Amino acid sequence: MLYPALKTLHLVSLISWMAAMLYLPRLFVYHAEAGPGTPQAETFKTMERRLLRGIATPAMLATWIFGLWLAWEIGALRDGWLHAKLALVLVLTGLHGMLAGAVRRFAADRDTHTPRYWRIVNEVPAVLMLVIVALVVFKPSWPS
Repeated sequence: MLYPALKTLHLVSLISWMAAMLYLPRLFVYHAEAGPGTPQAETFKTMERRLLRGIATPAMLATWIFGLWLAWEIGALRDGWLHAKLALVLVLTGLHGMLAGAVRRFAADRDTHTPRYWRIVNEVPAVLMLVIVALVVFKPSWPS
């Protein structure tokens, strides 16, 4: 009974985290287009802060907790596919940190990136998600 519960909690956390990771850079595109000091920019500051603190960060932490617990429960901690997945999840976590820094810069009207930059960054979580999901579904084995 523990396995389906952990898997459910991990997947719901992951879906929430990825929704935030896909939406936050899109907000940055619009925020960068609005320019500092505009009423729209002030609205984006509130949206970005709430998305990061209310959804993205708690979902990331829950994803890590339930994912590691799940990996331990199924005995996958020595599997190569899991090591590759964890490496990519670390990259995704680093991106989360980068986006959190951008929220702080936007809040202080100090972000200097262009909307084009944020459009490109917006694609990174999707690519990482695709590869991570493929690793979980196919569970490739590499020779030792």
